[in-house]
Amino acid sequence: MEIRKLPLLPLRARVVCPDTAAMFELSSKRSIRTLEEAVSADQMIVLTAQINAVDENPGTDELYRVGTVAKVLQMVKGGQGTLRVFAQGISRVNIHKILNQDGNCLIAEVEDLEPCNIPEGDRETVLFRMMVEYLDDFLSRNPGMTSPGIQKALEDHAFLPLMNEIISNLPFELVRKQEFLEETDAEKQAEMLMIWLQRETRISDLRNEISRKVKVSVDKNQKDYILREQIKVIREELGEADIGSEADEYMERLEKLKASAKVKEKIRKEILRFKAVPGVAAESTVMRNYIETMLEMPWNKASRDNKDLNRAMEILEEDHYGLDKVKDRIMDYLAVRSLTRNPETPILCLVGPPGTGKTSVARSVARAVNKKYVRISLGGVRDEAEIRGHRKTYVGAMPGRIAEGIRAAGVKNPLMLLDEIDKVSSDYKGDTASALLEVLDGEQNVRFRDHFLEVPLDLSEVLFIATANDLAPIAPPLRDRMEIIELSGYTENEKIHIAQKYLIPKQRKASGLKDDQVSLSDEVIRALIHGYTREAGVRSLERNIARLMHKTARRLVEGKETWQITEDHLEDLLGIAPFEEDDAATPPRTGMVRGLAWTSVGGDTLIIEVSTMPGKGKLELTGRMGDVMRESAQIALSYVRSAASAYDVEADYFEKHDIHLHIPEGAVPKDGPSAGITMALAMLSAITGIPVRGDLAMTGEITLRGKVLPVGGLKEKLLAAKNVGITEVLVPGRNSRHIRDLDEEITGDMQIVYVETMDDVIRKAFVEKQQ
Repeated sequence: MEIRKLPLLPLRARVVCPDTAAMFELSSKRSIRTLEEAVSADQMIVLTAQINAVDENPGTDELYRVGTVAKVLQMVKGGQGTLRVFAQGISRVNIHKILNQDGNCLIAEVEDLEPCNIPEGDRETVLFRMMVEYLDDFLSRNPGMTSPGIQKALEDHAFLPLMNEIISNLPFELVRKQEFLEETDAEKQAEMLMIWLQRETRISDLRNEISRKVKVSVDKNQKDYILREQIKVIREELGEADIGSEADEYMERLEKLKASAKVKEKIRKEILRFKAVPGVAAESTVMRNYIETMLEMPWNKASRDNKDLNRAMEILEEDHYGLDKVKDRIMDYLAVRSLTRNPETPILCLVGPPGTGKTSVARSVARAVNKKYVRISLGGVRDEAEIRGHRKTYVGAMPGRIAEGIRAAGVKNPLMLLDEIDKVSSDYKGDTASALLEVLDGEQNVRFRDHFLEVPLDLSEVLFIATANDLAPIAPPLRDRMEIIELSGYTENEKIHIAQKYLIPKQRKASGLKDDQVSLSDEVIRALIHGYTREAGVRSLERNIARLMHKTARRLVEGKETWQITEDHLEDLLGIAPFEEDDAATPPRTGMVRGLAWTSVGGDTLIIEVSTMPGKGKLELTGRMGDVMRESAQIALSYVRSAASAYDVEADYFEKHDIHLHIPEGAVPKDGPSAGITMALAMLSAITGIPVRGDLAMTGEITLRGKVLPVGGLKEKLLAAKNVGITEVLVPGRNSRHIRDLDEEITGDMQIVYVETMDDVIRKAFVEKQQ
């Protein structure tokens, strides 16, 4: 026989026989591409069945090796990208090899099988008549299963076409249909079909008998229970013992549940309703989901808190370096719990830049107080139902994230971390922040109402800890219910301690290295901090340490000797340092002033440039400044115009010149009320031509009268100045009390000059004092 190549199309739970019409739908790209290949190849295609009908993308070894060559007669596009295909089976083939053509379609090398040998003479007549008798017997019990193809074969007295139509249209198992297709002897095919028809006829008789018994045992007015009675009769016929219903199992679980009488009564009513609803009803799925959720909730199950202050402090010190305020607040909470049976549970909110350890602090607190830890991410949550839950009146309803967290914890008093609470938002689906008010209010969360549960849920024993990068987006009523604890950026010394004590051991273990195989000196870590990171936290530092560990692990696997990583190795291992330190000792410059800014990822230095040029008195602002910073620039200009006469500036100077103020890195958005004095000084310097000291940085807001107002984020700003080598900083005088709270490590080597007015700023910043 000749070997030929044809496109191959796998079919699910379908066997196509020769001389029969077939209709099927395609949706996968590979199947549609295969069909297109067939249309371009004389419309001929090989159809074969999958061994596993569930597999959406079967491999070549998961297809039967005997199939049917068919001709594609028609293709019709359906909905949702499907393709409806009409084909006519022609002949059986043996598939020798299956090729995957670029992953787009399957090509089969096939060989035609010999046609079935038809018995001759009276034997064919006898087999045909017997086949018709078995078929009539089956169809008399299943009249809806006949087809036009079967009727035509009966009228034509066609032996082979009749068998092919029977196997294609009657509900035999896929394995039997494939067995029929692979058989080359028509007489054996006929014997197979008659045996299968006889068996299906007996099954039909048994089914009809069971139906009759059901009709006798069920009253005409109880039609909703027919399915349940059918199952009961079928089990009796099979000799299986009756098993307890789901409702009875739920009742047994209810008896063991530790909950209030009100909650138990609610669950009991739902179980009784569930028992009365037919199993096929859609409502039964909703009720089953509700009952199982209620039975899994830890209504009166609580864990025992750790009241040992010394042990708790050991755990906190073991997991985190510094963070004294956070640890102090947790110790206060534990002390109150040790003296009071039911103390008021605090709502703590840890606010700080990314990478400062907010989430890991919450995990450590859970370990310290021996509470179950549940993390709920609120970033981007807009639907109020995410907090309060869905109404249980429809399929797919579920409890809110708070109730789901309680269920996942398995106790009613876990530590629940509300991560990124500043990222919640509101839209037409509800106000998520307002929904959180009930959760975090100690007066209300004793009886928190979840729409799905429909009974009060006591959240008073839950220790809530929220995290946020910025307080500004949090709604004031929500912020008022939380105790704010700020986690500022780390100093260089703190980062080195954290790296040596936590990050290096953690990444060394994650890379499969031993303590004596790699270590990093303080000088290497300091080089990483200055050249490869610009952050308030330590997340980027940890990533770079991990890269160094991976490089070391690779050396060991390649059989190279261990080495001590030094600063000279960093460029070869990590590439060129993306950051370089700013030169703090810059010469005095005209129209350029270094300011200090606070961002959600820590402090930063901000160079403000001002140039003047002949024009019509226009103020040009560039550098992606926000509305607040633009208003500061307008105020600064108004102050400079009012004070310009003291510097011999011509009266009509501002009508004849344009002023352009620019903040470099124009692609980065900037906003905030702390650059007023910086802008005013840069404008005045550009207008008067008096240079400004380059080794000085400043922060503060300005009024129209030249008064310097206090600002926030001083720790981050001073750290930013310290990182670039600035040793003298101008700070508003009313911020002196905030400076006193800062560590000596930050302020020790830095000269902080307090200024009350712009005159103080000018006096310290201008190289020569204007008389």
